[in-house]
Amino acid sequence: MKIDPLLTDNKNIYKILTGTVIPRPIGWISSISESGIPNLAPFSFFNAVGEDPPHVMFSTVRTGNTNKDTLNNVLATKQFVVNMATEELVEAMNNTSINLPPEGNEFEYAGLTAIPSDLVKPPRVAESPIHFECELVHHYSLEGHKDGGATIMIGRIVMFHVDDSVLLDDFKINRETYKPIARLEGWNYAKLGEVFSIKRPFIKQ
Repeated sequence: MKIDPLLTDNKNIYKILTGTVIPRPIGWISSISESGIPNLAPFSFFNAVGEDPPHVMFSTVRTGNTNKDTLNNVLATKQFVVNMATEELVEAMNNTSINLPPEGNEFEYAGLTAIPSDLVKPPRVAESPIHFECELVHHYSLEGHKDGGATIMIGRIVMFHVDDSVLLDDFKINRETYKPIARLEGWNYAKLGEVFSIKRPFIKQ
Protein backbone atom coordinates (compact mmCIF):
# COMPACT_ATOMS: atom_id res chain seq x y z
CA MET A 1 0.00 0.00 0.00
CA LYS A 2 1.21 3.47 -0.88
CA ILE A 3 0.26 6.22 1.56
CA ASP A 4 0.51 9.87 0.55
CA PRO A 5 0.89 11.98 3.72
CA LEU A 6 -0.72 14.95 1.97
CA LEU A 7 -3.89 12.90 1.46
CA THR A 8 -3.88 11.13 4.81
CA ASP A 9 -5.36 12.25 8.11
CA ASN A 10 -2.82 13.31 10.74
CA LYS A 11 -4.11 10.70 13.20
CA ASN A 12 -3.32 7.92 10.75
CA ILE A 13 0.11 9.34 9.95
CA TYR A 14 0.80 9.39 13.70
CA LYS A 15 -0.22 5.73 13.97
CA ILE A 16 2.16 4.76 11.16
CA LEU A 17 5.12 6.71 12.55
CA THR A 18 4.71 5.67 16.18
CA GLY A 19 4.02 2.07 15.22
CA THR A 20 7.06 1.70 12.97
CA VAL A 21 9.74 3.90 14.55
CA ILE A 22 10.06 1.77 17.68
CA PRO A 23 11.23 1.57 20.34
CA ARG A 24 11.72 5.27 21.01
CA PRO A 25 13.60 6.65 24.03
CA ILE A 26 11.64 8.99 26.26
CA GLY A 27 12.86 12.47 27.06
CA TRP A 28 11.34 13.45 30.39
CA ILE A 29 11.75 17.20 30.08
CA SER A 30 11.69 19.57 33.02
CA SER A 31 11.50 23.29 32.36
CA ILE A 32 10.54 26.44 34.22
CA SER A 33 8.50 29.47 33.28
CA GLU A 34 9.79 33.03 33.46
CA SER A 35 7.70 33.45 36.61
CA GLY A 36 9.32 30.41 38.23
CA ILE A 37 6.64 27.73 37.78
CA PRO A 38 8.24 24.30 37.11
CA ASN A 39 6.91 21.98 34.42
CA LEU A 40 7.59 18.30 33.72
CA ALA A 41 6.43 16.31 30.69
CA PRO A 42 7.48 13.21 28.70
CA PHE A 43 8.33 13.38 24.98
CA SER A 44 8.90 10.29 22.84
CA PHE A 45 10.23 12.23 19.86
CA PHE A 46 13.60 12.44 21.58
CA ASN A 47 17.20 11.34 21.01
CA ALA A 48 20.90 12.17 21.26
CA VAL A 49 22.36 13.94 18.24
CA GLY A 50 26.09 14.04 18.92
CA GLU A 51 28.80 13.84 21.56
CA ASP A 52 31.33 16.48 20.45
CA PRO A 53 29.92 18.63 21.92
CA PRO A 54 27.08 16.59 23.46
CA HIS A 55 23.60 17.54 22.23
CA VAL A 56 20.10 16.10 22.52
CA MET A 57 16.88 16.90 20.70
CA PHE A 58 13.20 16.60 21.39
CA SER A 59 10.18 17.82 19.49
CA THR A 60 6.82 18.96 20.75
CA VAL A 61 3.64 18.99 18.68
CA ARG A 62 1.57 22.15 18.36
CA THR A 63 -1.90 20.66 17.92
CA GLY A 64 -4.40 23.36 17.04
CA ASN A 65 -1.54 25.84 16.59
CA THR A 66 -1.12 25.89 20.37
CA ASN A 67 2.22 25.69 22.18
CA LYS A 68 2.69 23.27 25.06
CA ASP A 69 3.97 24.73 28.33
CA THR A 70 7.33 23.03 27.76
CA LEU A 71 7.81 24.81 24.45
CA ASN A 72 6.84 28.19 25.87
CA ASN A 73 9.16 27.72 28.85
CA VAL A 74 12.20 26.59 26.86
CA LEU A 75 11.80 29.32 24.27
CA ALA A 76 11.59 31.89 27.06
CA THR A 77 14.41 30.65 29.32
CA LYS A 78 16.60 28.80 26.77
CA GLN A 79 17.10 25.95 29.26
CA PHE A 80 15.74 22.50 30.07
CA VAL A 81 16.67 19.25 31.81
CA VAL A 82 16.31 15.72 30.45
CA ASN A 83 15.43 13.24 33.20
CA MET A 84 15.64 9.62 32.10
CA ALA A 85 12.59 7.45 32.84
CA THR A 86 13.02 3.95 34.28
CA GLU A 87 10.79 0.96 34.98
CA GLU A 88 10.06 2.01 38.54
CA LEU A 89 9.20 5.55 37.44
CA VAL A 90 6.85 4.67 34.58
CA GLU A 91 3.65 5.47 36.50
CA ALA A 92 4.96 8.82 37.70
CA MET A 93 6.26 9.61 34.22
CA ASN A 94 2.87 8.80 32.73
CA ASN A 95 1.12 10.99 35.30
CA THR A 96 3.18 13.98 34.21
CA SER A 97 1.67 13.71 30.72
CA ILE A 98 -1.55 15.18 32.13
CA ASN A 99 -2.60 18.49 30.61
CA LEU A 100 -2.45 20.77 33.65
CA PRO A 101 -2.98 24.52 33.30
CA PRO A 102 0.21 26.63 33.02
CA GLU A 103 0.14 27.36 36.76
CA GLY A 104 -0.01 23.64 37.56
CA ASN A 105 2.97 21.71 38.94
CA GLU A 106 3.52 18.23 37.49
CA PHE A 107 6.19 17.44 40.09
CA GLU A 108 3.61 17.82 42.85
CA TYR A 109 0.84 16.10 40.86
CA ALA A 110 2.99 13.00 40.27
CA GLY A 111 4.49 12.97 43.76
CA LEU A 112 8.02 13.62 42.54
CA THR A 113 10.84 15.54 44.19
CA ALA A 114 12.22 18.62 42.43
CA ILE A 115 15.88 19.27 43.18
CA PRO A 116 18.08 22.16 41.97
CA SER A 117 20.28 21.85 38.92
CA ASP A 118 23.88 23.05 38.91
CA LEU A 119 24.03 25.26 35.82
CA VAL A 120 20.44 25.76 34.64
CA LYS A 121 17.27 27.02 36.34
CA PRO A 122 14.85 24.11 35.64
CA PRO A 123 14.82 21.57 38.48
CA ARG A 124 15.69 17.89 38.16
CA VAL A 125 13.66 14.82 39.13
CA ALA A 126 15.41 13.47 42.22
CA GLU A 127 13.99 9.98 41.67
CA SER A 128 15.55 9.67 38.20
CA PRO A 129 19.08 8.19 38.10
CA ILE A 130 20.24 10.27 35.12
CA HIS A 131 19.84 13.95 34.24
CA PHE A 132 21.16 16.12 31.43
CA GLU A 133 21.22 19.85 32.09
CA CYS A 134 20.79 21.58 28.74
CA GLU A 135 21.07 24.99 27.12
CA LEU A 136 18.90 25.56 24.05
CA VAL A 137 21.05 26.17 20.97
CA HIS A 138 18.55 25.82 18.13
CA HIS A 139 14.87 25.36 17.45
CA TYR A 140 12.99 24.82 14.23
CA SER A 141 9.26 24.73 13.56
CA LEU A 142 8.15 22.39 10.80
CA GLU A 143 6.57 24.05 7.76
CA GLY A 144 3.69 22.89 5.60
CA HIS A 145 1.70 21.57 8.53
CA LYS A 146 -2.04 20.93 8.69
CA ASP A 147 -2.77 21.54 12.38
CA GLY A 148 0.12 23.34 14.03
CA GLY A 149 2.98 21.01 13.17
CA ALA A 150 5.82 20.52 15.64
CA THR A 151 8.86 22.37 16.92
CA ILE A 152 12.24 20.67 17.19
CA MET A 153 14.40 21.75 20.12
CA ILE A 154 18.15 21.05 20.22
CA GLY A 155 20.02 21.54 23.46
CA ARG A 156 23.68 21.34 24.40
CA ILE A 157 24.34 19.26 27.50
CA VAL A 158 26.26 21.42 29.95
CA MET A 159 26.17 18.98 32.88
CA PHE A 160 25.59 15.24 33.29
CA HIS A 161 24.28 13.71 36.51
CA VAL A 162 24.63 9.92 36.66
CA ASP A 163 23.85 8.04 39.86
CA ASP A 164 26.58 5.67 41.04
CA SER A 165 24.03 2.83 41.03
CA VAL A 166 23.90 2.83 37.22
CA LEU A 167 27.54 3.69 36.49
CA LEU A 168 30.20 1.08 35.76
CA ASP A 169 33.94 1.51 35.34
CA ASP A 170 35.17 3.55 32.37
CA PHE A 171 31.92 5.61 32.26
CA LYS A 172 29.81 2.72 30.99
CA ILE A 173 26.14 2.50 31.97
CA ASN A 174 24.85 -0.61 33.73
CA ARG A 175 21.69 -1.60 31.81
CA GLU A 176 20.65 -4.07 34.51
CA THR A 177 20.40 -1.41 37.21
CA TYR A 178 19.38 1.46 34.92
CA LYS A 179 16.29 -0.35 33.50
CA PRO A 180 15.16 2.29 30.98
CA ILE A 181 11.78 2.18 29.30
CA ALA A 182 10.89 2.99 25.71
CA ARG A 183 7.78 4.20 23.90
CA LEU A 184 5.85 2.08 21.44
CA GLU A 185 2.52 2.78 19.72
CA GLY A 186 -0.71 3.76 21.45
CA TRP A 187 -0.53 3.30 25.21
CA ASN A 188 2.27 0.75 24.97
CA TYR A 189 5.78 0.82 26.40
CA ALA A 190 8.72 -1.59 26.34
CA LYS A 191 11.46 -2.74 28.68
CA LEU A 192 14.88 -3.83 27.51
CA GLY A 193 14.55 -7.31 26.08
CA GLU A 194 17.13 -9.68 24.67
CA VAL A 195 20.39 -7.92 23.83
CA PHE A 196 22.72 -9.11 21.07
CA SER A 197 25.99 -7.77 19.68
CA ILE A 198 27.31 -7.43 16.14
CA LYS A 199 30.78 -6.04 15.49
CA ARG A 200 31.18 -3.51 12.70
CA PRO A 201 33.08 -4.69 9.62
CA PHE A 202 36.46 -3.16 8.94
CA ILE A 203 39.00 -3.19 6.14
CA LYS A 204 42.27 -4.87 7.05
CA GLN A 205 45.32 -2.72 6.35
